[in-house]
Amino acid sequence: MMTQFIQKENVEATELDGEWILLNTDQLTVTKLNEIGGLCWSLLNNGQTGESLAQAISERFQPTGDKDQIKKDMEEFLYHLNECGLIEHVSR
Repeated sequence: MMTQFIQKENVEATELDGEWILLNTDQLTVTKLNEIGGLCWSLLNNGQTGESLAQAISERFQPTGDKDQIKKDMEEFLYHLNECGLIEHVSR
């Protein structure tokens, strides 16, 4: 089974001109996301996996790229958000 992630409660997000600014209020860090990252962030208010995010990106932007590459990119994105303390594993 794939690991699901969800936004942490200590993060405030603001969208400005197509970019997203995430403020981790515990660690006082700021993370900036582009439009695709912002879409993923908004989806992360519910549990998501790299695969579910890749599916959402494919549906929204209809990229001609390799679906396996998009999934790999989304898993990397989740890894970085996790490293920044912005998301957490969904507990079952």
